Amino acid sequence: MADELKRRLVHASGSGLVVLWLLSESLELGLTWGLFRALMVVLAIGTIGLEALRLGVGLEWWIYDKLTREYERDQFAGYGYYMFSMTVVVLLFEPAIALPSMLMLAIGDPISGAVSDDSLRTVKGPTVLVTMFVVSAALAAPFLYEQPLAVVAAALGATVADGVKVQIGEFVVDDNLTIPIYAAVLAYAVLEFVPV
Repeated sequence: MADELKRRLVHASGSGLVVLWLLSESLELGLTWGLFRALMVVLAIGTIGLEALRLGVGLEWWIYDKLTREYERDQFAGYGYYMFSMTVVVLLFEPAIALPSMLMLAIGDPISGAVSDDSLRTVKGPTVLVTMFVVSAALAAPFLYEQPLAVVAAALGATVADGVKVQIGEFVVDDNLTIPIYAAVLAYAVLEFVPV
């Protein structure tokens, strides 16, 4: 249980990247969206590099024992998918879409995990689905308040990604990969194709 709480806190720490962007202008950091994108690429490459070392060379730091789950010991870990998917949305979308999508992964996912019974069902229970939707909508609203349908679409995307297990053969797609991408794509689709 203690390790699970640590995982959730580390998960939530990704929201610091969003805070960095939001405070960059008032702190006069000179951080443009282009530089933020470059920072995300560097972080993603670093994370993928760490995973390559862990899996290929056998790099074993104590932190891996605390923050990776048993099934991740011999496969690409969730934190790698986490950084990759956050970087994808930052590269493909503008801040109003990318930032709430990142928060849905950083904050929404650990909150939904806290109310989950950890069963291995294909579709999570109603409490988890409703929790993820409400939290995701609340995270999207400050960014997309002028387009309520985009808020709903982003929250729905995050909820489906979190709540519906996708399996390709023996491989289960990690929701750390899908939550921000589904949320961003659905929000973008509404903003681009649904008339105001």
